[in-house]
Amino acid sequence: MAAITAALVKELREKSGAGMMDCKKALAENDGNMDAAVDWLRSKGLAAAAKKSGRVAAEGLVAIATEGNKGVVVEVNSETDFVARNDTFQNFASTAAQVALGGALDVEALGAADFPGAGKTVSEQLTEMVGTIGENMSLRRVTGLEVSEGVVAGYMHTAAAPGLGKIGVLVALESSGDTAVLEATGKQIAMHVAATNPMAVTTEEMDPEAVERERAVLVEQARESGKPDNIIEKMIEGRMRKFYEEVVLLKQAYVIDPDLTVEKALEAAGKEAGAPIKLTAIARFALGEGIEKKEEDFAAEVAAVAGS
Repeated sequence: MAAITAALVKELREKSGAGMMDCKKALAENDGNMDAAVDWLRSKGLAAAAKKSGRVAAEGLVAIATEGNKGVVVEVNSETDFVARNDTFQNFASTAAQVALGGALDVEALGAADFPGAGKTVSEQLTEMVGTIGENMSLRRVTGLEVSEGVVAGYMHTAAAPGLGKIGVLVALESSGDTAVLEATGKQIAMHVAATNPMAVTTEEMDPEAVERERAVLVEQARESGKPDNIIEKMIEGRMRKFYEEVVLLKQAYVIDPDLTVEKALEAAGKEAGAPIKLTAIARFALGEGIEKKEEDFAAEVAAVAGS
């Protein structure tokens, strides 16, 4: 059996919000498997939801750039927020996004592309900045969206400067409708995506593994109610519909007008634009998501719980 360490207990507590003793028991019941322990806690009603991204560690900036039917989002990391406020760093991030907009849509291609006016590649320019500023930096990721007809709209949450901030979103809208309406609609939906962080655009695009994990948790919860199988099945169907309404973009209540779903809001916008609008894709970068901070020393009570 895997050792249930203080670090594991603390990590599960942060992911689930459950108490330390419950976290320790969940890990013991599931041989130290973190995901299984989160699901176990949820099935017992001890955790509201899985938070897989963990604690954000990286500083730096997310940059977006859009032009008509295409757009890109780039993340550049630094060690401190102080450097992220540096004009040189901000210029680098903005320029990197413009370079990516030209077609460099993966980190390797972007790093190898020419940095305008420098006589260097993007990677070489970043290396020079590291030497000048004296802090480690990295070009972490880049992605782009494009439609054959329509717009790619962008939104930057907590903007530090135009197109620069901590949460950057792109929304691709396929339509032959009025461009001004598409731009306005796309920006509003991008604001919605920044706030709600949906798992997928449509139900069909949901990760099957995530769907099955959710269903398994709901089955376990329903069985503990002691109700007959036919009632349990109806309970699960209803709860899965609720799950999709929470995590699938088109089924979510629209933050601009909660009386509408995003899907219904698009239908209304299509009438205003003079042509149907199809939301084909989204991209959302939150600064540092998925990067864990270096673990600090744990409180004595955590160590005591893990060792008891």
